[in-house]
Order: sequence, then structure tokens, then C-alpha cells
Amino acid sequence: MKKRNLMVALLCSMCLAVSSPVPAMADGTKVVTLGADLTQDQKNTMMNYFKADSSQVQVITVTNQDERDLLGNYVPSEQIGTRTLSCAYVKPTQSGGIKVRTANLNYVTCNMIATALSTAGVNNCEVVAACPYEVSGTGALTGVMKAYESASGQALDSTKKDLAAKEVVVTGDVGQQVGQDNATNIINQAKMQIIGDNIQNADEIYNIVNNIAVQNGITLSQDELDTIVSLLQQIAQQNYDIQEMKKTLEDIQQNLEDSKNGTSSDDSSDDDAVDEGEDITQDVDSGALGDDVKQTSTEDANLAKDTGADTNQTENADSSDDSGDYNIPEATGDGTDGTTEETPQENPDGSDENTDSSTDGIPEATGDGTDEGTDESGEGTDETADSTEDTLNTDDLSEESKAKFDQAKLFCKGEYEGDLAVLQSVVENVTEPPVTLDQDVAEKLSQKVLETYLNILKDAGTTYVPDGTEVYLSTELNMMNKELKTIFSTETDPAEDDILYSVDPEVRQKMYDDTLNFFVKLYGEDVQPETTEESTDTQNVSEDTASGENTEEYTEDYTE
Repeated sequence: MKKRNLMVALLCSMCLAVSSPVPAMADGTKVVTLGADLTQDQKNTMMNYFKADSSQVQVITVTNQDERDLLGNYVPSEQIGTRTLSCAYVKPTQSGGIKVRTANLNYVTCNMIATALSTAGVNNCEVVAACPYEVSGTGALTGVMKAYESASGQALDSTKKDLAAKEVVVTGDVGQQVGQDNATNIINQAKMQIIGDNIQNADEIYNIVNNIAVQNGITLSQDELDTIVSLLQQIAQQNYDIQEMKKTLEDIQQNLEDSKNGTSSDDSSDDDAVDEGEDITQDVDSGALGDDVKQTSTEDANLAKDTGADTNQTENADSSDDSGDYNIPEATGDGTDGTTEETPQENPDGSDENTDSSTDGIPEATGDGTDEGTDESGEGTDETADSTEDTLNTDDLSEESKAKFDQAKLFCKGEYEGDLAVLQSVVENVTEPPVTLDQDVAEKLSQKVLETYLNILKDAGTTYVPDGTEVYLSTELNMMNKELKTIFSTETDPAEDDILYSVDPEVRQKMYDDTLNFFVKLYGEDVQPETTEESTDTQNVSEDTASGENTEEYTEDYTE
């Protein structure tokens, strides 16, 4: 048995070699990468999901610096974030093309990863990219490439790796407008034609891209066309062998067609495939990640639909970020640009690690997000991640705004997460935590409130349109009041997927009142809107507001 394993490893090494001798592969040619900022419980969860035994596979760590090295040319540093949470399981193979499965990545799809890996110079490989909870997932590409290089003993060409990262960014950006599958379809089809016919002329590439878009009923803007053409022209200048890429690109195309038509193709019987043991993309334990895990697979076009993964999400769709993976841009709603956001999935491992709702993601998270940046909640609070990584980055704020935001962070940790000592540092005369929430709900609520406030600080009132219901002098305070009503569902019942759906209305109202009172104090205004309908019309801004005097209403609220 040992002799047979050695022969398989040797054959894989020979097939994957480029121009120099390749060192022996890792045991079983399988490598797991774990986000450096996961808790130990979360790492254990991922190993269970992969069905991987650390004694049988090589386990390596992917850091935030690894993400920056790969994505830094295309993703702003603040969007990559500071944490990495997405994970990958990789097995190089001798045939069969590139097979990819994703779990809890709501921005990057299996097809996006597969076609990007083909650009990176990978021809045959099985990949599982996932996170303990929902993140954007773009940062997962970093782990996949690192795992492949370690498993194969072969360093991928740096230029092609760079182009692969750019391809994910371009696909993600265009996908926000036309849908992920549509964007992948255009780029994948064009790659097959351009590489197959050795076309490098920009005008010819432009016509090919435009024709593919028209044929598929997809409308691209001039900027989107130019961006795609620029990417493809750079890809065309590399020395790719279309015969080596053909299997993967054709499989992706078939998967996209099956997904669109609601059909499924069975490619399991590949006469040319070499028996290399269990297909890791098929042998996972989805239950390890809990319920409602969104998944995509190049081998099962219907998996995305069956699990509720939106593979054609556009700018009007919400998306959680992957803090740690590259943050999802404004249109996807990572919470960093004032748009709506979707909180990350509850951590199945039950850990009390904070979760970001951002990028692991290219255009988390957002977060995971960042994979990871938002691997974001980003990859870990967060993808972010990403969503992916750090959706709460305050580098662009003034010192005054940073100080306010720091106070808000302390309040959220104290108020929602039950840290009395922290709460007492920002609120006077508090003797006990005012509410008791489930730890996961508390962390998600903190993240949501803080991201909302950060967006408002960054906006600085530039997009705010008064509607006559304002009761505060500060535009930021009026904006925050409206957002808090939505977050705590004070005027309507929360939706079933809302993080506060199971929280009693009285508790939600209490948290809204306390939170608003905190921000009223923070901005030196002493008037707060009443919660009853009778008092709505009697709210006025007092003279004390202008002078910055504070009332004791917040303290009374806590000690009643």
C-alpha cells in the first residue's frame, strides 16, 4: 500500500512539473489551509467538514499577509482587512480538470474559483473552499493556491497567479451588475475562444466579448467591456495550452448552462480519468457546519439552487461580508458604504468569537474578508469573509469621528455582549447588564450597529435627504436614529432571517432606547424621540441641545 501511494505521488509530481524537478508531494497529495484568525474550535469544525485527519493530510496556515501578497495589487488595503478566516482543502490530480465545491461563501462561486485557477496555471485539481460561517469568500483563493503549491511541490507562475487574482476581482465587479454566473460565463467563453485561436488583438477580443454578451442577453457598460478586454488581453499574452485547459473550461460552461436550465449533467464516468481515490469535493460533512449551509459545486449545477446559494446575485442583492477576505463593494451591501447588509451565519461550533459582517471578499467583506476581509461577518467576524477583512477600519475618519466610534464600540460590547465593566466605562451608574442575549446574536448585533454607524461617519451626511421628521441638530444622529429603528424593528416585526427575530419586542425596544440614548449623549443632545405614537408630534429640540448639556435620561433608563 505504501508503495502504491508513493507511485501515485511520483506520477502526480511528474505530471504537474513545469521546467524543474519537483519535490515529493505532501502525504496523499492533500493539503488543508486554515485561516490564521479562526479559533481552535472553528479550525476543528473545518477539519470535520473536510473529513480530513491532520495525521493524514498536511495542514498549513494562511495569514492576512498571504492575502495581501496575492490581492494587494487589485484590492485596497483597508478592504482586505486584518484577519483571514476562509479555509481550503486541495488535492492535485492527474486528470479530470478542476473540480471545486464551496460552502458558506456567498460571493465567490465554484465556477469563479475554477476558471481563476485555470488562469493561475492549474490544470487538474480537486478543491473545497469554505468557512465555518457565511462570508464572501474571495480570500479563499489565496488558501487554494497556497495549498496547491504545497501539495504539488510546484510554485505557480507569479504572473499567472496575479492574473488569476485580477480575474476574480473583475468577475466579481462585473457580477455585481449582471450576476455572478453571467459574468463568469462571458469571461470563461471568451477565454476558450481567445486562447484556442491565439487571439491577442484588443479589437478582436473586444468583439468576441461583446458578441458573447449579446448572444446571452447580457448588457455590459463600456467600462465593464474595457475592463474585461484588458484582463483577457493580458491572459492571451501568456503561453497557455488550450488542450490542458479545455476540460476545465468546458466543464464550467456546461455547469453554467445546467444551472441556467435547471438540468444536471453526469460527468462522473470519465474514461480518461485516473482512479485517485475519493473525490474530496463529494466527500464532505455538510452537517459539520450546521443547518442552512449555502453550497456550490462544479460537479452539481443544482447544488446552489438546492441550498439557496445565489449564484447570479446583482447589486440589488444583499450579501454578507467576509471580514478577512476582501470586502464586498457598496452594491453588494457589506455595510461599508451605507447599503444593507446580511448578517453572517451563526457559528456552528458555538464559539464566542466575534464575527464581522464583511469581505473574505473581493468586491470578505467582505470578508472572507474580506475570504476573508472580509473572510468577511468577515471571515471570522469576518468571509470576510469576504466576506471577506476588517469592516470596521477607521483609518479614513477624522480624529473626532474615531473617538466617537471607539466609544460606540465599547458601548456595543457592554450593552449587547453583557460586559458590565466595559459598559460602565462609557455609561454612568450602571449596576448590571440591561439585557441578556445569546452570545452569537449579541456579537452579530454589535457588528451590525457598528458597521451602520461607521458608514454614517464615512458618509458625513453627504447623502442624507431630510424628510421633516428630524428631531436632532446633528445629521449623523438623525441618520443613526432611523437606522436603529430598522435594526431593532421598532415599527415592524422583524423578518424570519433577522438576527433579532427570536428576541422579544420589549427587549428590542429596550435595546433601541438604550442605544439611541447613548448616541444622544455622545453627540451632546438631550432630546430623544418618544416611542409612543401620542408623543411623536410633541418632540422638539430644546435650547439645552445647542449648548451641549446632557440629561440623566440614559442613567435613569438603566437603573429603573
